[in-house]
Amino acid sequence: MAEKNNGAEIDSLVARIARGDRMAFDQLYRQLERPLFRFIVLRLNDRHRSADIMHDVFLEVWRSAAAFRGQSSARTWIFAIAWRKAMEIHRRNDRVVYQETLPEQIDESTDAATAIAQAEDSKAVRACLEGLSVEHRIALELTFFEEMSYPEIAGVLGVPEGTVKSRVFHAKQLMLRCLTIKGATGGRKSYG
Repeated sequence: MAEKNNGAEIDSLVARIARGDRMAFDQLYRQLERPLFRFIVLRLNDRHRSADIMHDVFLEVWRSAAAFRGQSSARTWIFAIAWRKAMEIHRRNDRVVYQETLPEQIDESTDAATAIAQAEDSKAVRACLEGLSVEHRIALELTFFEEMSYPEIAGVLGVPEGTVKSRVFHAKQLMLRCLTIKGATGGRKSYG
Protein backbone atom coordinates (compact mmCIF):
# COMPACT_ATOMS: atom_id res chain seq x y z
CA MET A 1 0.00 0.00 0.00
CA ALA A 2 1.23 3.49 -0.79
CA GLU A 3 2.41 5.63 2.09
CA LYS A 4 -0.27 7.90 3.46
CA ASN A 5 0.46 11.48 2.49
CA ASN A 6 0.05 14.07 5.20
CA GLY A 7 -2.77 16.32 4.01
CA ALA A 8 -1.71 19.26 6.17
CA GLU A 9 1.83 19.00 4.85
CA ILE A 10 0.61 19.01 1.25
CA ASP A 11 -1.63 22.01 2.00
CA SER A 12 1.40 23.78 3.46
CA LEU A 13 3.55 22.92 0.44
CA VAL A 14 0.94 24.34 -1.95
CA ALA A 15 0.79 27.54 0.12
CA ARG A 16 4.58 27.83 -0.14
CA ILE A 17 4.43 27.12 -3.89
CA ALA A 18 1.92 29.97 -4.21
CA ARG A 19 4.70 32.23 -2.91
CA GLY A 20 7.14 30.86 -5.52
CA ASP A 21 9.01 28.39 -3.28
CA ARG A 22 10.75 25.96 -5.65
CA MET A 23 11.94 23.74 -2.80
CA ALA A 24 8.32 23.23 -1.73
CA PHE A 25 7.47 22.33 -5.33
CA ASP A 26 10.27 19.73 -5.37
CA GLN A 27 8.95 18.24 -2.11
CA LEU A 28 5.40 18.13 -3.41
CA TYR A 29 6.55 16.47 -6.62
CA ARG A 30 8.45 13.78 -4.70
CA GLN A 31 5.45 13.11 -2.44
CA LEU A 32 2.80 12.89 -5.14
CA GLU A 33 4.71 11.68 -8.20
CA ARG A 34 4.02 7.95 -7.74
CA PRO A 35 0.40 8.04 -6.57
CA LEU A 36 -0.53 10.66 -9.16
CA PHE A 37 1.13 8.73 -11.98
CA ARG A 38 -0.59 5.49 -10.91
CA PHE A 39 -3.93 7.33 -10.78
CA ILE A 40 -3.50 8.75 -14.30
CA VAL A 41 -2.33 5.42 -15.73
CA LEU A 42 -5.48 3.79 -14.35
CA ARG A 43 -7.55 6.21 -16.39
CA LEU A 44 -5.52 6.32 -19.60
CA ASN A 45 -3.83 2.91 -19.67
CA ASP A 46 -0.91 4.55 -21.49
CA ARG A 47 2.28 5.11 -19.47
CA HIS A 48 3.83 7.62 -21.89
CA ARG A 49 0.73 9.78 -22.19
CA SER A 50 0.24 9.49 -18.42
CA ALA A 51 3.75 10.79 -17.79
CA ASP A 52 3.00 13.79 -20.01
CA ILE A 53 -0.28 14.45 -18.20
CA MET A 54 1.42 14.13 -14.81
CA HIS A 55 3.96 16.78 -15.78
CA ASP A 56 1.14 19.00 -17.07
CA VAL A 57 -0.62 18.61 -13.72
CA PHE A 58 2.46 19.71 -11.79
CA LEU A 59 2.97 22.61 -14.18
CA GLU A 60 -0.62 23.70 -13.53
CA VAL A 61 -0.06 23.36 -9.78
CA TRP A 62 2.99 25.63 -10.07
CA ARG A 63 1.08 28.20 -12.12
CA SER A 64 -2.22 28.03 -10.18
CA ALA A 65 -1.16 27.49 -6.57
CA ALA A 66 -1.90 31.12 -5.73
CA ALA A 67 -5.45 30.66 -7.02
CA PHE A 68 -6.08 27.61 -4.79
CA ARG A 69 -8.76 28.69 -2.29
CA GLY A 70 -8.77 25.71 0.04
CA GLN A 71 -12.36 24.61 -0.63
CA SER A 72 -10.94 21.07 -0.55
CA SER A 73 -7.60 19.70 0.54
CA ALA A 74 -4.71 20.58 -1.77
CA ARG A 75 -4.24 16.86 -2.44
CA THR A 76 -7.85 16.56 -3.62
CA TRP A 77 -7.40 19.67 -5.77
CA ILE A 78 -4.29 18.18 -7.42
CA PHE A 79 -5.95 14.82 -8.10
CA ALA A 80 -8.96 16.67 -9.55
CA ILE A 81 -6.63 18.51 -11.95
CA ALA A 82 -5.21 15.14 -13.01
CA TRP A 83 -8.70 13.71 -13.47
CA ARG A 84 -9.78 16.63 -15.66
CA LYS A 85 -6.66 16.39 -17.81
CA ALA A 86 -7.09 12.64 -18.28
CA MET A 87 -10.75 13.17 -19.20
CA GLU A 88 -9.73 15.78 -21.79
CA ILE A 89 -7.56 13.13 -23.46
CA HIS A 90 -10.46 10.67 -23.47
CA ARG A 91 -12.86 13.23 -24.89
CA ARG A 92 -10.44 14.08 -27.66
CA ASN A 93 -10.18 10.40 -28.50
CA ASP A 94 -13.92 9.75 -28.07
CA ARG A 95 -13.11 7.03 -25.54
CA VAL A 96 -15.19 8.09 -22.57
CA VAL A 97 -17.23 5.12 -21.31
CA TYR A 98 -19.21 5.23 -18.09
CA GLN A 99 -20.30 1.99 -16.52
CA GLU A 100 -22.49 2.20 -13.45
CA THR A 101 -24.11 -1.21 -13.66
CA LEU A 102 -22.76 -4.53 -12.49
CA PRO A 103 -22.18 -7.16 -15.15
CA GLU A 104 -24.06 -9.75 -13.05
CA GLN A 105 -25.64 -10.31 -9.65
CA ILE A 106 -23.03 -10.48 -6.87
CA ASP A 107 -23.16 -13.02 -4.03
CA GLU A 108 -22.94 -10.96 -0.83
CA SER A 109 -22.27 -13.89 1.51
CA THR A 110 -18.64 -12.96 2.35
CA ASP A 111 -17.17 -9.62 3.50
CA ALA A 112 -15.46 -8.08 0.44
CA ALA A 113 -13.06 -5.88 2.42
CA THR A 114 -11.81 -8.92 4.34
CA ALA A 115 -11.31 -10.87 1.11
CA ILE A 116 -9.31 -8.03 -0.46
CA ALA A 117 -7.22 -7.60 2.68
CA GLN A 118 -6.56 -11.32 2.98
CA ALA A 119 -5.30 -11.72 -0.58
CA GLU A 120 -1.76 -13.03 -0.30
CA ASP A 121 -1.20 -13.54 -3.98
CA SER A 122 -0.34 -10.15 -5.49
CA LYS A 123 -0.63 -11.55 -9.02
CA ALA A 124 -4.22 -12.56 -8.32
CA VAL A 125 -4.97 -9.13 -6.89
CA ARG A 126 -3.45 -7.39 -9.93
CA ALA A 127 -5.34 -9.68 -12.30
CA CYS A 128 -8.60 -9.01 -10.47
CA LEU A 129 -8.01 -5.25 -10.44
CA GLU A 130 -7.32 -5.29 -14.18
CA GLY A 131 -10.66 -7.04 -14.69
CA LEU A 132 -12.60 -4.16 -13.12
CA SER A 133 -13.96 -1.21 -15.06
CA VAL A 134 -11.81 1.91 -14.95
CA GLU A 135 -14.32 3.64 -12.66
CA HIS A 136 -14.21 0.75 -10.17
CA ARG A 137 -10.39 0.53 -10.25
CA ILE A 138 -10.04 4.26 -9.65
CA ALA A 139 -12.54 4.13 -6.77
CA LEU A 140 -10.52 1.36 -5.07
CA GLU A 141 -7.20 3.04 -5.84
CA LEU A 142 -8.22 6.32 -4.24
CA THR A 143 -9.99 4.65 -1.30
CA PHE A 144 -7.44 2.04 -0.28
CA PHE A 145 -4.11 3.09 -1.77
CA GLU A 146 -4.43 6.87 -1.52
CA GLU A 147 -6.60 6.67 1.61
CA MET A 148 -8.96 9.41 0.42
CA SER A 149 -12.39 9.84 1.98
CA TYR A 150 -15.55 9.49 -0.10
CA PRO A 151 -16.10 13.27 -0.15
CA GLU A 152 -12.50 13.78 -1.35
CA ILE A 153 -12.93 11.20 -4.10
CA ALA A 154 -16.22 12.79 -5.13
CA GLY A 155 -14.37 16.11 -5.41
CA VAL A 156 -11.60 14.56 -7.52
CA LEU A 157 -13.95 12.78 -9.91
CA GLY A 158 -16.67 15.42 -9.99
CA VAL A 159 -19.41 12.91 -9.11
CA PRO A 160 -21.82 12.71 -6.15
CA GLU A 161 -20.55 11.08 -2.97
CA GLY A 162 -23.23 8.40 -3.32
CA THR A 163 -21.78 7.41 -6.70
CA VAL A 164 -18.36 6.98 -5.10
CA LYS A 165 -19.83 4.83 -2.33
CA SER A 166 -21.64 2.71 -4.89
CA ARG A 167 -18.51 2.27 -7.02
CA VAL A 168 -16.41 1.25 -4.01
CA PHE A 169 -19.08 -1.17 -2.78
CA HIS A 170 -19.48 -2.82 -6.18
CA ALA A 171 -15.73 -2.90 -6.82
CA LYS A 172 -15.17 -4.64 -3.48
CA GLN A 173 -17.87 -7.17 -4.31
CA LEU A 174 -16.32 -7.87 -7.72
CA MET A 175 -12.85 -8.16 -6.16
CA LEU A 176 -14.20 -10.61 -3.59
CA ARG A 177 -15.69 -12.82 -6.25
CA CYS A 178 -12.55 -12.74 -8.39
CA LEU A 179 -10.20 -13.39 -5.46
CA THR A 180 -12.40 -16.20 -4.19
CA ILE A 181 -12.33 -17.85 -7.60
CA LYS A 182 -8.54 -17.49 -7.69
CA GLY A 183 -8.26 -18.85 -4.15
CA ALA A 184 -6.44 -15.74 -2.92
CA THR A 185 -8.38 -14.97 0.26
CA GLY A 186 -6.12 -16.40 2.91
CA GLY A 187 -4.30 -13.36 4.42
CA ARG A 188 -5.07 -11.58 7.69
CA LYS A 189 -4.80 -7.85 6.94
CA SER A 190 -8.00 -5.78 6.96
CA TYR A 191 -8.79 -2.60 5.00
CA GLY A 192 -12.50 -2.56 5.91
